[in-house]
Amino acid sequence: MDKSQKRLRFEKVASYRVQKVIDFLRSLQNCSNHNNYEYTIDDVDFMFGEINRVLKETRNVYENELNKVQKIDFKFK
Repeated sequence: MDKSQKRLRFEKVASYRVQKVIDFLRSLQNCSNHNNYEYTIDDVDFMFGEINRVLKETRNVYENELNKVQKIDFKFK
């Protein structure tokens, strides 16, 4: 079965954007060098708390959108 145009567009756009997120996270790793930067565990907890919050928020948007499609309207017969 051929993939739909929407599916192909999703794969292309999502792949590019996920790779950008991965690349930015890897660049954030460069800030971990204590020879160049000063930070505390509170800074680390705050940064990753925010990253995790936005990740959860984004996942919820996807899950909510999928649930919209799967909802069935209730009707009496």
